[in-house]
Amino acid sequence: MSLLLTNIQFDLSAIDSDGLVLVIVGYCIVFMALLLLYLFFRYIIPSILKVKIGKGRIYEGSDPSGKNQKIQITGEVNAAISMALYLYLSELHDEESNILTIKRVSKVYSPWSSKIYGVRSLK
Repeated sequence: MSLLLTNIQFDLSAIDSDGLVLVIVGYCIVFMALLLLYLFFRYIIPSILKVKIGKGRIYEGSDPSGKNQKIQITGEVNAAISMALYLYLSELHDEESNILTIKRVSKVYSPWSSKIYGVRSLK
């Protein structure tokens, strides 16, 4: 077994220039595509979301000039909202007993489990 591993040699003359160019161009295309995807998701998507969300948002008590004021919500309000959501969502599910019952049922003959009927016919 060790004799097979020692006889492996890599021949650099087997690589032609067309293959080398193809590898370099392929890697450049892949890395450029990854860079473009990174830039798209890092800078373009957040700016689109800010514009789209910002247009539909109306604040209570904002001045008529149309300038948006930031509403500051305290921690107590956040806690009350999250507790109300938790209680509401927990009421949506029934209480389960967590008891599993397994019954053995004798199976009747089914042609689906028969070995007589094969998937392919041998003709």
